[in-house]
Amino acid sequence: MRCSLFIPSPTLLTHLDLQYSATAMLAMDYKLSMPSSSPTKWWSKETVAVVTGANKGIGFALVERLAELGLTVVLTSRDVTRGKAAIESLRAQGLDIEFCQLDVGDSSSIMAFASWLQRRFGGLDILVNNAGVSFNEIDSNSVEHAETVIRTNFYGPKLLIEALLPMFRRSPATSRILNISSQLGLLNKVSNSALKELLRDEDKLSEEKIEYMVSQFLDHVKKGTWQEHGWPKVWTDYAVSKLALNAYSRLLATKQEGHGLSVNCFCPGFTRTAMTRGRGSRTPEEAAEVAARLALLPPSELPTGKFFKWCTPTLYSKL
Repeated sequence: MRCSLFIPSPTLLTHLDLQYSATAMLAMDYKLSMPSSSPTKWWSKETVAVVTGANKGIGFALVERLAELGLTVVLTSRDVTRGKAAIESLRAQGLDIEFCQLDVGDSSSIMAFASWLQRRFGGLDILVNNAGVSFNEIDSNSVEHAETVIRTNFYGPKLLIEALLPMFRRSPATSRILNISSQLGLLNKVSNSALKELLRDEDKLSEEKIEYMVSQFLDHVKKGTWQEHGWPKVWTDYAVSKLALNAYSRLLATKQEGHGLSVNCFCPGFTRTAMTRGRGSRTPEEAAEVAARLALLPPSELPTGKFFKWCTPTLYSKL
């Protein structure tokens, strides 16, 4: 049975500033079963949420949860057949879900999706960048598919955000971007001191510097020297893609602050999905429940530029 939606305050949703120099760590029990007798509901059926990579796993569960809560939800999937099958299974539950094909690794697909969304709804309120790939087994660390991983996990969300930025409604409730990320992309996973300094210099951080970092990694991969340059040691290509996404999210949050758009990242942790080959400590539904709560925080309590990390049974962050 679903628990009623609990909208926690920022003191319960302990977080880490996406500014990597932050050192504070807070912790608070965060139980999924915690009820709320008077949840703060700011959304309606007119609120449009887009979830990418949502034909299965956390994305599918998040679409289901947001639809149950009464939002208009757009499920996107790279594979049309799988996307339509996902839609039909949700509609069989009485949920009204929209579908549009979207391959975040293809710029033309992104532009086609943006045009469709503009025609269909005229804008959006919430974007959850969930689509992502990794080609590694749990205990392996190949960079054979590094270009595809970077293109999908970093450039995909970045290009989609850029295409949709003019379409966010920026209502008094504040539009929201929630990027599904990973603690593997935190700066403490990097041993390269020059790279750390590049990302820590908040005043000089730019999209160009983030993309330079990514191109530098891909160059090291091509030369076969990536293990010598202090890149993350676990799922290296995936970690670098999330390192770049976290840095870009921080930069975007700073640029959009005060302009009706919140940008945060969420690490769902070790969840049983196709990426983990079904291994993990929690279900996609449990991860989606937390993601929904983050996406639907009351406007007065909605932060920006934060990295939320969940570790059962506590949601916490640390460097």
